Amino acid sequence: MLRSFAFEPFDLPPETETLRAEVRAFLAETIPHRTARERAESWMGMDPAFSRKMGERGWLGMTWPKKYGGHERSFADRYVVIEEMLAAGAPVSFHWIADRQSGPLLLRFGTEEQRQSVLPRIARGEVCFCIGMSEPGAGSDLAGVRTRGHKVDGGWRVSGQKIWTSNAHVATYMIALVRTSEGERHAGLSQLLIDMKSPGVTVRPIENLTGAADFNEVFLDDVFVPESMLIGQDGNGWKQVNAELAYERSGPERYLSSIRIFQEFLRVVGPEPTEAERLFIGQVTAQMWTLRQMSLSVAGKLSRGEDPMADATIVKDLGTTLEQMLPPAIQALAPFTQDEPFRDTLQYLVQSSTSFSLRGGTREILRGIIARELGLR
Repeated sequence: MLRSFAFEPFDLPPETETLRAEVRAFLAETIPHRTARERAESWMGMDPAFSRKMGERGWLGMTWPKKYGGHERSFADRYVVIEEMLAAGAPVSFHWIADRQSGPLLLRFGTEEQRQSVLPRIARGEVCFCIGMSEPGAGSDLAGVRTRGHKVDGGWRVSGQKIWTSNAHVATYMIALVRTSEGERHAGLSQLLIDMKSPGVTVRPIENLTGAADFNEVFLDDVFVPESMLIGQDGNGWKQVNAELAYERSGPERYLSSIRIFQEFLRVVGPEPTEAERLFIGQVTAQMWTLRQMSLSVAGKLSRGEDPMADATIVKDLGTTLEQMLPPAIQALAPFTQDEPFRDTLQYLVQSSTSFSLRGGTREILRGIIARELGLR
C-alpha cells in the first residue's frame, strides 16, 4: 500500500527572537576571530572550553528535565540555538553527539542510574560521546554488525571493531551497537555504554583529505562492560538505534554544513551579481528555506513525542544532496580565487563535503528506507 509523507508546519514562536539575539551576542563575544575556514568546519569544529561555556548558559540539555541537569525549555528554543551556532560556524563538536542524540537516547531508554550519572555532565559540556555503529564490511548495514558481547559475571566481554567513529580520540563514552545473542538479523542486538578508558579499547585515527583526523577506527579487545552499562533492554538495540538515528538525521546540520561557502559567495559577489549568480542564489535560498521547514516539522514531531524516523531520513537525504552540491557549483561559478577567506573555505569544503552523504547513513541506504516507507519495496 502506497503512503505519503506529511511535513506539518511547526513555526518558531515570536518570543524565540529574544533568545536568537542573545545567542548572536554570545557568539560575537566568544568567537570573533574565528576565520571563515575555521567556521566552515561547522559542527565538526572542536573546542571543549566553548562547550562548557554553552553549558554555563543553559544551552545544552535544553529540553531535558531539570532533575537531570536539563532546563525544560522548548524544542523551538533548542532549534534556535542550534541554528545560530551552525550559521556562525561555532566549534560545537565536543558536546554535539552527546547533546543531539546520546543524551536523548539515555533519557528515553537508560536506567535512572545512567541518567543521574551522565546527563548532568552532558548538560554542563563536560563529556564527549562517540557513536559505535559502523563496522568494516557492514557500513550502513547496521544489522550486519559483528562486534560481539559475551555474557559474563557482572556484565559482558566485548570484542570487535568500529570504524568512521567521529571524535573517538577524545570521547569519554561510546554507545556501541553490539550483538549479544544469535538469531534473526535484527534481533539479538543491544546498546552498551562503554567507557573509552576501559582496558582493551584502542583508538586509531583516520586522516581525511583535509588532513584532519576526526574519524577513527576503534578496536575492542575483550573489553569488560558492567551490567549497569546496558542501555534499555538486552536484544532491543535495533529499535533503539533507529530511534537514535531520528535525532541524528533531522537537525539543521543536515543542510547547513556547507553554509559558510554560500555566505562567502554572497560576500564576494556583492550587491550586483550576474544573471547566472542571481539565479543560483535564488535556487539555493529556496532549497534551504524548504529544508528548514521540513527540519522544523520533524522538531515539532519530536516535541510531541512522535517517531519521525522516516521523515528525518528524507530531510537527511535532501539536505546532504544540497550540501554536496554547493561547493562544486560555487567553484564553477566563481572566478575570484584571489580572495583568501573565500578560497580557503572553498578548498576545505570541496574536499570535506564528499563525506556528507556517508555520515548518518549512506544515500543508498536512506533511499531504500524511504522506498520501503512509501510502500515501493
